[in-house]
Amino acid sequence: MSGFDWPALMQAGLQGLRLKPSEFWSLTPAELRLMLGHGAVQGALSRSGLDALIAAYPDKERGDDDE
Repeated sequence: MSGFDWPALMQAGLQGLRLKPSEFWSLTPAELRLMLGHGAVQGALSRSGLDALIAAYPDKERGDDDE
């Protein structure tokens, strides 16, 4: 068994997205998931997210270099 629910995927692609069979079968599973709204890409880094990264990984001061 491949682990894919082919009847449900075909229904979502052919009926829900109104893809032609050739379009459906040319998609990768990742592309189909994205078209169905799953696995959406994370949004852009916010200022608070940047501040959290800066706090977690501060730049080294001059002279603190181990080299």
